[in-house]
Parts: sequence; C-alpha cells; structure tokens
Amino acid sequence: MPTRRHFLISFVATPIVLPRLGHAAGGSVELPLTANCGDDDDLTPAQTEGPYFTPESPEKKDFASDSAGGERMTLVGYVLTKDCQPVEKALIELWHADETGTYDNSGYKLRGHQFTDAEGKWWFETIVPGLYPGRTRHYHVKVQRPGGNVLTTQLYFADEPDNRRDRIFNADLLLDIKTTSDGKFGRYDFIVA
Repeated sequence: MPTRRHFLISFVATPIVLPRLGHAAGGSVELPLTANCGDDDDLTPAQTEGPYFTPESPEKKDFASDSAGGERMTLVGYVLTKDCQPVEKALIELWHADETGTYDNSGYKLRGHQFTDAEGKWWFETIVPGLYPGRTRHYHVKVQRPGGNVLTTQLYFADEPDNRRDRIFNADLLLDIKTTSDGKFGRYDFIVA
C-alpha cells in the first residue's frame, strides 16, 4: 500500500493539466480536479469561519507535530481561477480541532498558513480532526489570491454519519481522500474569483 509521502511526492512532482487548454504545463500526467472548473462559474462555495478563528497564524506546513496522538493526514490541492489557471502566491490558511475535538484558542496548535507555489499547489501535513458536539468532521480554510477577496470555507469527509445532521454541511466541499499505510491523503482544489 502506498504511503502519504508517496502521494505527496507524486503530487508535488506532477504538473497540473489545464483541462480547457488540453495540455499539461511541462508534462502529460493528468491530476483529476476536485472542483469542476471548466464551467466558468463554479467557484468554491463560501462558508462561515466559525467561532474559533485566530488571526495572524504562523507560516507553516507541518501541523502533525502539534498533535502527536492524531491520525496523520496530508492535505493537498491547487488554487485555480474560474478559467482553470493556477494562482501563484495565493494565501491558504488552515485551522481545525485536535483528535479530541478541541481547538487551541490560546495559541497556534493546528493553525497556520502558507502560499501556493508557481503552479498553484499547496499542502499541509496534519491530522484528522476530532468531532465536537453539533458538527461533523471538518477543516476550516481561508483562501485569497493576490489582490483578491478572501474565500472562507470548510472541507468535509465523505461518509461521516454527522454529515446529514450538520446544518451547514455542503457536499461540494468534500475532500477526495485516499487511505495509505501511514495515514490519509486528502485532496481539494479551490476555484477562486
């Protein structure tokens, strides 16, 4: 069984295929897009930031060391425009609960941000968030292209029992998740204005 590292190395080394242009920027391996950006109108849906956002998070990709007991998860994706062009230097900010469903509201555990590379790629090494009363399992995310508006949204897990009961759950925000020998690998591509 492949590892999360295997998926991440493949993701980082594989160029994006621009579906509307029919060619890869520097290669021929196609990575499936989570969002259907070929419609010219399907922006990633916005959602509430919730009560636990903390501004001025540190720039970091490794959240896993913040919670040694959690199940490992690698989150990856692209930031793309409505016409499927990669967005370089887009801000991606992530925060979520620990494995027990608790948020760090006094520091920056399981909180941070980074910027996309020249191909619009982003990735975090983190854990699967725990559940807390009233919500299904999720990650909080803010995405902003240079000079653009901030997209605040949440990412979800398929087949969670609480998805049906969660008042703001949106199936358009489901991660594409693969189970590996050392944790999970989740993919989502953001389409921003």
